[in-house]
Amino acid sequence: MGFIKYNPKLKERARELRKNSTPSEVELWKGLRAGKMLGYTFNRQKPLNNYIVDFYNKSLKLVIEIDGDSHDEKQVYDKKRQKKLESLGCTVIRFNDDDVMKHTDGVLYKIEQTIKKLEKDKNIPPSKGG
Repeated sequence: MGFIKYNPKLKERARELRKNSTPSEVELWKGLRAGKMLGYTFNRQKPLNNYIVDFYNKSLKLVIEIDGDSHDEKQVYDKKRQKKLESLGCTVIRFNDDDVMKHTDGVLYKIEQTIKKLEKDKNIPPSKGG
């Protein structure tokens, strides 16, 4: 699985975002951290290319984004950004801020299903901690 280069100028901003996570990011992180999601390791606020994504798993090249109110005006930007990430081999899944807070189990279930599909499609054996 290839490494995706990133703009080093984003490193400090990503650190700031991790320190100031939104409530929905904190809530989702509880289900993703420390290999809780089918044994896969995720990074928070991960620089990829010229962007910072909310959550990322390198072995699956899976990007998880949470769209809050601020994304309402940024749909064109988000679409361009997603297209670029997909061109780098990433799978991007998005969730609404409200869904993460009110339906966390359902969101985690959808992430599990996406991971299982990626394992099958990319012929990746289930994780033992990847």
